[in-house]
Amino acid sequence: MAALNPGEFSQNIQLGIEVVATLAFALSGILEGARKRLDAVGVCVVAFLAAFGGGTLRDLLLDVRPFFWVKYIELLWAVFVLCIVAMLFMRQRHFKFTEKAILWPDTLGLGLFTAAGVFASIMAGMPSLVAVFMGVITGVFGGVLRDIVCNEIPQAFKDHRPYAICAFFGGWAYIGLRELGNPAYVNMLGCVLVTVGLRAFAVWRDVRLPEWRS
Repeated sequence: MAALNPGEFSQNIQLGIEVVATLAFALSGILEGARKRLDAVGVCVVAFLAAFGGGTLRDLLLDVRPFFWVKYIELLWAVFVLCIVAMLFMRQRHFKFTEKAILWPDTLGLGLFTAAGVFASIMAGMPSLVAVFMGVITGVFGGVLRDIVCNEIPQAFKDHRPYAICAFFGGWAYIGLRELGNPAYVNMLGCVLVTVGLRAFAVWRDVRLPEWRS
């Protein structure tokens, strides 16, 4: 079997990152929907919005067709199965739906989707600043939709701990590594590590941005 060239390998890595990110954000949506005591349909809707919202907006802005979840329809089945399995498991185990439980899949999804968004934008020929913002949009927008549907001020805005800023710095980590001539999969890994690391540190040390004061 012929070996993959670096470009094909990076695209496979990006697909793998997008799959894990989708499942991580879907899980955060399941937990938030359950915490709000929605019914099974409501939980699934919130999970799907969280999982596909950021990537869909990215594809719209980049004019990419079909959307990533249409091109890889297996993702729809994977999220649907995850919803069913997670709801059955949490009912049997009497899982406690706390905000802290949602933080970690949300943090992982943020880092992974940011990396996938920057990569997709670079592949579409976007300049560095646009690619970074596309990474932020991809990483943040699914969680924003999740929280709005659950009648919450989006977590990205309300808890004052850096969130979108972590994705922003992670995106620039990708650009910096790319300028050094690294292959795309190394750039994506660096982006994930920086984004997740900064967000985890902010949560662990309770680092907060100053709130608006009148």
